[in-house]
Amino acid sequence: MTYPASPADAGGPRVRPDSGQFWAGAVATAIVAALIALVGILICRWTLNIPILAPAGDGAWGDAHTGEYALVAALIALAAAGLLYLLVLSTPNPGLFFRWIIGLITLIAVVYPFSSGAPLDQKAATAIVNLVLGVAIGSLLTATAARAIRRTGPRSSGPARPAPPVDSGVPADPYGQRGQGYEQQPTRPQRYEEQPTRPTYTPGTPPPDGRQ
Repeated sequence: MTYPASPADAGGPRVRPDSGQFWAGAVATAIVAALIALVGILICRWTLNIPILAPAGDGAWGDAHTGEYALVAALIALAAAGLLYLLVLSTPNPGLFFRWIIGLITLIAVVYPFSSGAPLDQKAATAIVNLVLGVAIGSLLTATAARAIRRTGPRSSGPARPAPPVDSGVPADPYGQRGQGYEQQPTRPQRYEEQPTRPTYTPGTPPPDGRQ
């Protein structure tokens, strides 16, 4: 059994994302995520002397796991962009659902390093890098979607109604008093009765000026 759409749904604005702008922002977000991963590894291994993802003898950049970590960060950013694109097309409040999903995934990425047998400082450093990655991906994609989404006007539910006729008998408001308690009334031409130019009198009576 089908139900007709409500008037509110039929006349509401439609969401149309700009695919070009959105995916350009998604690619840029993936590049930023990869760079954040590389910078985080460099800070931990070189500045803080915390060897994450590789032994300390592999240098500041570590081994092949560093490149894999950066590549995975970029792929996660693209996957999150695809998820957000689908949410925009199918859900009533895509931003809310996306923030919840990214928040929960980021929480998992922060907690997961503590399940390994690495030293505590390496666990904490990896968790912090994952947290920064999650916040960066979520915020950048949310801002990208906000700029790329276009809202079209409400759809017309029927033929356009003609404009109401203008009353030509009501003149314009020359003194700007309309809306201030004064009702503009139509002007009507005034009629004047013609008056006699001479006084009238009845025959047989003396005229008013005393002449015979």
